[in-house]
Amino acid sequence: MRFMNKIIITLQIFVLLAATQAYGQSRVGTSAAPFLTMGVGAKGAALGHANTVNVSGAEAMYWNPSGIAVQNEAGSSSSAFFSFNELFVDVSAYGAALVFPIGDNTGKNFGFAVNYVDYGRMDVRTVEEQEGTGATFGAHDLSIGLTYAQNLTESFYFGGTAKLIQQKIYDMSAETFAVDVGFLLETEYLNGLTIGASISNFGGKMQMDGINSQYFLDIDPVSEGNNEDVAARVYMDKWDLPLSFRFGLKIPAIKKDNLELLLLTDAQQTNDNDLNLDSGTELSYLSNTVKFHARAGYKDLLLGDRVDSHFTFGAGFILKTATGLAIGVDFAQVPYEYLGQTTIIDLKLYF
Repeated sequence: MRFMNKIIITLQIFVLLAATQAYGQSRVGTSAAPFLTMGVGAKGAALGHANTVNVSGAEAMYWNPSGIAVQNEAGSSSSAFFSFNELFVDVSAYGAALVFPIGDNTGKNFGFAVNYVDYGRMDVRTVEEQEGTGATFGAHDLSIGLTYAQNLTESFYFGGTAKLIQQKIYDMSAETFAVDVGFLLETEYLNGLTIGASISNFGGKMQMDGINSQYFLDIDPVSEGNNEDVAARVYMDKWDLPLSFRFGLKIPAIKKDNLELLLLTDAQQTNDNDLNLDSGTELSYLSNTVKFHARAGYKDLLLGDRVDSHFTFGAGFILKTATGLAIGVDFAQVPYEYLGQTTIIDLKLYF
């Protein structure tokens, strides 16, 4: 009972913090590394980002780190995850993760995850050569994380991630460290209601630095004989990470031997945007060798016309082989009104 009371008190604090932020002054667009709030993986995208609770295996590290301690969909202990997201104007996002247990039947798991966004190559242009100098430059975002999670009880899971975050454009870059924490609680109510929460990107500020912030100047151009090439540096502002709190619910509306219908909802509050709601549903056919999932979602309910896309959909399946290895593929389509369609494809291995 004391354990449950602590959980309830913690949730109340989270909700109060989110409410305070929601009624405060808007800070939309005032954080660095916005790629950290994009979400990784076709499953989460197809569910409208309502994926804080419906997580297990390696992909859980991108949504709720405690999920790697939950038995994955294939019933195995170890898993690997690869994701490719084709975005706009030659921008691509990639994810790769690996989870393995520590010991036998200990409920303790360790994971490693990479999130990489490539913005492609662009022409170098100057005032004198506005059509391009012939040189090109690139830009990317990167996050590398290490995760540990375990089941503290038979129904309560807790986990955390420590990660390095980098943004780079041309010869300029910014780095910092951050942590994610999360929990999942399985209950016996409503056919197996599960609740969960996560706090992501709690860490330092990001500040661009590099050779392009350095130049030489004459601090006294009127006088003669002084040093005309004094080394100087442009001071860049420091920017907060997009600190995010998510609270989610998963309700099995239908739960039969070979059929399951999940209803999912997430409330999300970030320090650079308003309070938001996401929702999703997943209809699954389940057997010992094959699992098939049809998914749909509606994201950013409270943001209205301020976002370009709301509806999402996708599907996935898992095939378990006679050797014990299971292979899964997920697909998601996210239609944008002005930017067109985006496609996400995932490959999962369970062993």
